Amino acid sequence: MPDAPEVWPVVGADGVRLRLADGRELIDGMASWWCAIHGYNVPELNRAIERQIKDMAHIMFGGLTHKLAAKLAKKLLKIAPNGLKNVFFADSGSVSVEIAIKMALQYWQAQGVRGKTKLLTIRHGYHGDTFGAMSVCDLESGMHHLFSNMLAQHIFADAPANGTDAEWDDSQIADFRQKIEQHQDTLAAVILEPVVQGAGGMRIYAPEFLRQVRKLCDECDVLLIVDEIATGFGRTGKLFACEHAGISPDIMCIGKALTGGYMTLATVLTTARVCAGIHENGSILMHGPTFMANPLACSVALASIRLLLDSPWQERVAAIETQLKQELAPCLNLPQVADVRVMGAIGVVELKNPVDMKHVQPLFVEKGVWIRPFGKLLYIMPPYVISPDDLSCLTRAICEVAAMSK
Repeated sequence: MPDAPEVWPVVGADGVRLRLADGRELIDGMASWWCAIHGYNVPELNRAIERQIKDMAHIMFGGLTHKLAAKLAKKLLKIAPNGLKNVFFADSGSVSVEIAIKMALQYWQAQGVRGKTKLLTIRHGYHGDTFGAMSVCDLESGMHHLFSNMLAQHIFADAPANGTDAEWDDSQIADFRQKIEQHQDTLAAVILEPVVQGAGGMRIYAPEFLRQVRKLCDECDVLLIVDEIATGFGRTGKLFACEHAGISPDIMCIGKALTGGYMTLATVLTTARVCAGIHENGSILMHGPTFMANPLACSVALASIRLLLDSPWQERVAAIETQLKQELAPCLNLPQVADVRVMGAIGVVELKNPVDMKHVQPLFVEKGVWIRPFGKLLYIMPPYVISPDDLSCLTRAICEVAAMSK
């Protein structure tokens, strides 16, 4: 890149700390893009990788299978929202979104319904960087506007406001309701991030919106895809964000924290109805990532899920949420701050103006923390094992940098 921003070489990582080549340590507030929920160099996850590599690092998942994939699929279906009965393995979050979209489109094709070829989503969403995923990202607020004329054209409804059920107003669903009812004959599916929108703006909306979306999908005979890639495995205070609304989707994408940040792996979960519908009349879902159900990744995913469920993760995330609310609240008094919002182990300070990354990123490093802002947002999504003192270092750095921002 011309005029490239500074980067910092990392030579090791332990617990919640990244060790730089120059000997400095940074408290990681990002959990390596939200996936390292247990921190780094975790003995239980290390052992899972070491044990498995002695047997096999990889086999193709076409015509062959292995017990770890079967075991992981069963575990995921046991902990997933009710009604999800089948698992399709992928190798990354973006690819899982591609698969989910293909599932929805192929389901209606197999039913002989040729007109259902569009998707409905909401503004400020983000679902990945591949072309199908980009087509359901908000091109106005996101990072893919250069490709707007090359992408499949889908339907976008207004996103609900930041807020809780206590602040809910039914007008927030009005545009979505109008669009799903108007286009129901051409809609294959709705796709959205449940309750928390990630890279499209770190927005946190009322679960009531998701409840009404589920109801409208049922009434209009449209499938519901939820993207739990960023929100799954406890990040919002529930194991899956759908639980805040008490709903189950027809198709669900999960990734990121699935392996505790050790390896790339994702899955698409779906209902028996969708699975049977896709395969009607001998049809086959033609998608086969090379590294789907990779044995090393499945091994560490099982270990990560076990480690999470055996830990007091709910108490840890609740404590992080309480501390984030207390320690980020003073930012609301700053004239350059537009909003502060917190849910689970997610803390966001939204500025009124975009962050100057070349200036701000080195400031955070100087303060001994790794926080990666984007747009107008200073935010953190730390590992769940972070101590109160280390979390205070992160929140203090955010408050200080926010105070210095223009």
